Amino acid sequence: MSNDETVLEAVEGDITTEVVDAIVNAANGSLLGGGDLPAQWVIHTVGPNRHAGQTDPALLASCFEASLREAVRVSARSVAFPAVSAGVYGWDAAEVARIAVAAVRGSTHPGELDLVRFVLSSSKTLEAFAVAIEKSS
Repeated sequence: MSNDETVLEAVEGDITTEVVDAIVNAANGSLLGGGDLPAQWVIHTVGPNRHAGQTDPALLASCFEASLREAVRVSARSVAFPAVSAGVYGWDAAEVARIAVAAVRGSTHPGELDLVRFVLSSSKTLEAFAVAIEKSS
């Protein structure tokens, strides 16, 4: 791997404790859902709600793509994502993982970000992201 490639990784944990430049806060339409976080920047994204009929994968991909653009805009070198729209918004973790990893791979350019970390709250979701990252390599 060259020094210009963005490292993608998935870990199980609490995104509120991640030591990265920016974290993405998955929020509802009123941007509620998160608290104070240790990152220098907090990027809010509103994921599509499958229960409300928002089933277009492009909507979900755009959450990751727009968040990455904002991270680059503020000169973040590392960013942590949750599994946006998985869980209470009804999206399957494996589908979220596939879409998220593809969005990151397609949206990052050499030298922009050093690290994109997916911070997942369960071992099942972690496994889905690990598989998606492995398949994208």
